[in-house]
Amino acid sequence: MARILFTSVRLIDGEKPPRTGMTVIVEGERIAQVCEDRAADRRSDDEVYDLAGATLMPGMVIGHYHASYVGIGPDSLPVGMEAPPALQTVRAMYHLGLALQRGFTGVVSAGAPFGIDASCKVAIAEGLFKGPRIVAGSRDVGTTGHVQDNIYKWYWDSGRGPQTNIVDGVDAFRRAVREEARRGAEIVKIFASTGHGLNGPYSMELTEEELRTAIETAHQRGIRARAHLARKDAIMASVRYGIDVVDHGDGLDQECIDLMLAKGTFLAPSLYFPYRIMESVPGSWGGTMKAELEHMLAVLPDANRQGLKIVLGDDYGAMPLEHGQYGGEIEFYVKKVGIPARDVIRWATVHGAELLGQGDELGRVEEGYLADLIVVDGDPIEDITLLNSPSGPRAVMKGGDFARNELTRAAPGVAGHSRDRVLAHAG
Repeated sequence: MARILFTSVRLIDGEKPPRTGMTVIVEGERIAQVCEDRAADRRSDDEVYDLAGATLMPGMVIGHYHASYVGIGPDSLPVGMEAPPALQTVRAMYHLGLALQRGFTGVVSAGAPFGIDASCKVAIAEGLFKGPRIVAGSRDVGTTGHVQDNIYKWYWDSGRGPQTNIVDGVDAFRRAVREEARRGAEIVKIFASTGHGLNGPYSMELTEEELRTAIETAHQRGIRARAHLARKDAIMASVRYGIDVVDHGDGLDQECIDLMLAKGTFLAPSLYFPYRIMESVPGSWGGTMKAELEHMLAVLPDANRQGLKIVLGDDYGAMPLEHGQYGGEIEFYVKKVGIPARDVIRWATVHGAELLGQGDELGRVEEGYLADLIVVDGDPIEDITLLNSPSGPRAVMKGGDFARNELTRAAPGVAGHSRDRVLAHAG
């Protein structure tokens, strides 16, 4: 199999300062060499792409993703009941393919009905369609009467639905998590508090014993746990008991940050959705969402400076946030929240790879790492809008295989980078 060479590269890997005049060699599914152009090991049968200074960086990861969501809003049917399972699965396949085309080579689910995530992951592995790496999610595990359950009218007598696993009591929570693992979930979603647009009279919507049991059972089954958390007491309890991902985190303060840093907990703030709500339909969803958003806009830059493990991701498919607008979230955090572009890129690459469970072989451009790479014209650290291009990156590679390639291949026998061509003509 011919190797693939990217030459004259501006290299961004999520941690190191940008490097120019670099060559990256891909052999099979992994990166074989990263070096300056003049030091590259060349072979006559190499497939060469001269990037002429364009940026090569790791594939990005969406850390909070609902593949099947579409048209979800306050007046829609409960999630999972809006369309037949087969149609929801096809929609999920389309959205996953779209994420890959936009440069996101990995997604971590924040919940899905009918075991759709797990099935799509198998379908991608079988080569039935091209999609990103997936950490499959579960139904929402929560208590009777919690904010998700209240979407189901009591007189429907629906009990557990396609998107919800409603249980009460320690033993029931243990069984529920085991059920989700049996369905293929690799990360279980717990609804632990109100907030973030889901208002209710309670703060924590389950007991601490139920919460601890759910998290411990997930870990015992070799999967992870994440929770809808938008109240401080629920955040603190969840982190104490070992939650892996805090979703939303409205109510975050220094005490929460300190505990999350000590525990290595991830935060998926998902602020783009409430921002878009406030921007497009002011006054809707009540004043609570606005207050929570303003609080998080103030606290998030400091949490980032302290090194909290923040990841991208939001409720795409919930109106007005459509699938495919993933780059808009990156631009939002840089331009509206004031997070440095290099840091947000780190969220998308290094932190995202860690959340995928592959931080030792994804998220950086290093020898031996899996070749999940994207090519972007210009320098996204200087102009973050480059990661929000409607047409997507010029190239997307997952595991050494091009999912998208609009690059021009150098002709056989032609030197692979600009400096070689200049020297050849001078000679």
